[in-house]
Amino acid sequence: MGLKTYKKETESPVPPKRLFKAFCLDSHKLFPKLLPQAFESVEFVEGDHTAVGCIKQVNFPAGHEYKYAKHRIDALDEANFYIKDTTIEGDVLGDKLEYIVNEAKYEVSSSGGSVCKLTTSFHTKGDAVLEEDKVEMGFEKMHKLFKAVEEYLIANPQAYA
Repeated sequence: MGLKTYKKETESPVPPKRLFKAFCLDSHKLFPKLLPQAFESVEFVEGDHTAVGCIKQVNFPAGHEYKYAKHRIDALDEANFYIKDTTIEGDVLGDKLEYIVNEAKYEVSSSGGSVCKLTTSFHTKGDAVLEEDKVEMGFEKMHKLFKAVEEYLIANPQAYA
């Protein structure tokens, strides 16, 4: 099994507490609402959505390149705005990936907003090689999602306050 890890940072004017609540704790409701063209639904197939070990399934709409992905919550620290999850199943893994681990930490920035520090580790099958352009496309999609949540929170200052 191979391993390829990427680290990304994104700044936002929104405080960490609000971003974390929206992006990590309530994503199952918010993502399909904000981007129905990208998310048909997000449902919990095992456990409580605020508990470590729960598994949620992201269902993508008809015509999307993928059908679904299952994510397991491995760590959740609401006080420190930290989450770790593993993509354990779904056609998003393709024939090259065993699983994907994401760790996100939301911190206060010097401007009073947030810095989201994301670490993504791709665990490949055997000695499979990742296509860098596909990895970058995935990060671009994640960035667009982040910006959609950020825009929603800016436009709705009472949401997730």
